[in-house]
Amino acid sequence: MRIAVTGASGFVGGAVATALADRGDEVVGFGRTPRGWTHPRGRYRVWDITAGQMVTDQEFDAVVHAAALVDPGASREESMRVNQFGTRNVVRSFVGSRIVHLSTTAVYDLTVPSVDVPESTPPARRFLSGYSASKLAAERELAGADAVLLRPHLIYGSGSPLVGVLLRAARAARGARLPMPSGGRVRHRLTSIGNVVHAVERALRPDTPRGTYNIGDATPVELSSVVTELLSRRGVDVRLVDVDVDAAARAAATLEFAARTARRRPLITRHTVKLLGLERTFDLDAARDRLGFHPTPTTLDGAEDW
Repeated sequence: MRIAVTGASGFVGGAVATALADRGDEVVGFGRTPRGWTHPRGRYRVWDITAGQMVTDQEFDAVVHAAALVDPGASREESMRVNQFGTRNVVRSFVGSRIVHLSTTAVYDLTVPSVDVPESTPPARRFLSGYSASKLAAERELAGADAVLLRPHLIYGSGSPLVGVLLRAARAARGARLPMPSGGRVRHRLTSIGNVVHAVERALRPDTPRGTYNIGDATPVELSSVVTELLSRRGVDVRLVDVDVDAAARAAATLEFAARTARRRPLITRHTVKLLGLERTFDLDAARDRLGFHPTPTTLDGAEDW
């Protein structure tokens, strides 16, 4: 297949582009950063999806849209510019191509726990961040298109920004105590980058039904056990300290207001507090039945080098 991958200079897009090129597809990666992705059998082009449509004389069988602003501290306007209007430019640039869109489970209501949530659950009507609102708006840009929308939760693996955030937070913590909403003692269905790639490969098949699919690891895990093991493998031993979710969310709201006033990013957001501090599990039956998605369990194999 001839496949375009947006966001190829990033963690998810780069991993997807590499996997597709490895299996023999003709891949063109797009990203904002010069020389942002390389592969012996792939090509890379600079394109900022917010700048307008891509002009190309090539036709693509499919496009994997992984480019996004993943920042719950960003303003709603900035998030919409990248995630909604950038997606609109992608749709208009690749008319006639199947679109595999990397969305997020953050389009569901983050103010309440997510317990085995299926795709039929209505999306949020109130948002804790511009990120969630803009990703839902991006999904709606794909209405009527030959599109498969994938909703992962907390993607991890080598090169993941999530791993970097945890390491920085642990090293910044005083002593060996790392505050975390609910102490991390809640179930989450995480998503390995390997399972993202697997879902994308299944979604690219011409016979795969269009639609929206939750994706994730085979079984949920307790977040605290994963975080402590990951940090331990990276040589950082910490004890997670239980912080009340609602109290932490109120404190985050104050910090967000102060940050907006000072025109800077907040240190912590209500989005992050509620995302981590409440159960986040999602039903994968649709992906298993209609995509042929067979996820592997959560694993930290190789995390020493992430």
